[in-house]
Parts: sequence; C-alpha cells; structure tokens
Amino acid sequence: MYTFICYSKCSTCKKAEKFLKDNNVKYEIRDIKTNNPSKEEIDQFVKLSNEDIKSFFNTSGLVYKELGLKDKLSNMSYEEKLNVLSTNGMLVKRPILVTDNKVYVGFNEKQWNNLIK
Repeated sequence: MYTFICYSKCSTCKKAEKFLKDNNVKYEIRDIKTNNPSKEEIDQFVKLSNEDIKSFFNTSGLVYKELGLKDKLSNMSYEEKLNVLSTNGMLVKRPILVTDNKVYVGFNEKQWNNLIK
C-alpha cells in the first residue's frame, strides 16, 4: 500500500487523489499540515525520487515567500534545506506519493500513469 501525503485544501492534491481512486490504487492518506515529514523522511524521499531537493519546496506557498527562501536556497546546504522543509508542512511541495521503491513529488499524470501500468 502506498502513502499519499497531501493537504486537503490543495486542488492539485484533490486531482491526484481522484486519479488514485479512478485507477484503484490502494493508499493511505497522510495530512502534510498535521503530520509533516521528518528530516529523515524527506532525505529518504529525495533519494527515492531522483529529484533535486529544491523540487520538494512549495515555491508558490505563502510560508516560502514569507521566509524569503527564493533568495536563500542557493546558499543553503543540503542539510539546511532538510531542516527547513521539516519545520512546516506548508513548505513542502505536494502531493507526495510514496511507493515501495519510488517517491513522486507533485502530481504529474504522465509519471503517475507509468506507476499504474
């Protein structure tokens, strides 16, 4: 069973969840606002996603903008980025789909279609 990490008020998360339901994918839901991924989890997610850690930041979010992260990220170490992401679920891009051996960050229907094949 997969873990679907999302925010219930996010329209992209709603589309992703509809996709999962429409394709009979079994998952358990985890609210990113009340149960933010830990530093260790985010580190594991980055490794399993084959994405840069920058892709895990919710760059359109209010918290991201309030903290001025657009100008700070390039000077931050990997460890510092992990620390920041683990402080607030609203900083983390969503949804995140955790499978047995891969992590998908954000909803990309083409990528997710490959998952269900």
